[in-house]
Amino acid sequence: MDTNKHQSAQDRSLTPDRIMEMVMAFQRSRVLLTAYELELFTVLGNESKSSAEVAGALGTEKRATDRLMNALCALELVDKRENRFSNTPLARRLLVKHSPDFMGNLYHMVNLWDTWSTLTQAVLKGTTVMEKKINDRGEEWLTAFIAAMHNRAKKHAPEVVGKLDLSKVTRVLDVGGGSGAYAMAFVKARPNINAAVFDLPNVIPITHRYIEKEGFAGKIKTIVGDYTVDQLGKGYDLIFLSAIIHSNSNEVNAKLLKKCSEALNPGGQVVIQDFIMDEDRTTPPSSALFALNMLVSTEAGDTYTESEVRDWMTAAGLTGIKRIDTPFGTSLIYGCLQ
Repeated sequence: MDTNKHQSAQDRSLTPDRIMEMVMAFQRSRVLLTAYELELFTVLGNESKSSAEVAGALGTEKRATDRLMNALCALELVDKRENRFSNTPLARRLLVKHSPDFMGNLYHMVNLWDTWSTLTQAVLKGTTVMEKKINDRGEEWLTAFIAAMHNRAKKHAPEVVGKLDLSKVTRVLDVGGGSGAYAMAFVKARPNINAAVFDLPNVIPITHRYIEKEGFAGKIKTIVGDYTVDQLGKGYDLIFLSAIIHSNSNEVNAKLLKKCSEALNPGGQVVIQDFIMDEDRTTPPSSALFALNMLVSTEAGDTYTESEVRDWMTAAGLTGIKRIDTPFGTSLIYGCLQ
């Protein structure tokens, strides 16, 4: 190996460049989120407009709007020709309301900006400094949150459900099911399945809207409850927990798995889908970062390892515990009640 070349590469890796790249990344995300929050891309739609026209439609200051739109051009989300602006194909497809592929989940990212800004305080305190829990949230915040979850779940649910053995399943409970995307996927996969969504009183009205919109009115039951307080019922063949355990402490999850076990028929199964950490808790990187998302957002949430999930399931009397990784960065861990 050429020692000089190796030394040169090493020197470059120790420059401030990589640090500054990470530090300045907020600028790009803030520009995009501001334009999204203002619905600038929707105002442009399929048309070409001046910044003054856009400012007039948005009720924003003209010169500031022009600067924002120039920055969007630098990010290749907007094109500029002869002082008129238009969406790029990417923005037109994903960032314009009423587009079939509109990324409605980004409204939740707008909300997370303020939440993540409290990370320093959360690390000092050891828990979230945000005042409201999810069951205290208003409809606007909840609607954005459920939309973000639905956007991901609807896309992935058919493949996730397809990985499960449903041959002996007739009753499914989707705990904390939000929009009901997974309950719908179970019914689509096997129309003989009776599925129910169990969620908080301020969430269930939103669940009803999604169920009706997707044509499942009368086919999926809803149950109002708080799984940290209420029992889950009886007689289920499969209880599904998607994106639930990361919101809770280790102790709450152990109690929840016990409740799930008590609600199962003999031979029934509990299926957890979540971001699962490797045992060293530093990988995968997305899960390590998501653990901080739970720190700033919840009282005691975290990302958990496979061994932790297995411990809860074993303590709850579940056996035959297995793991299936999905292509979406999540894993399914399931166990059966004998």
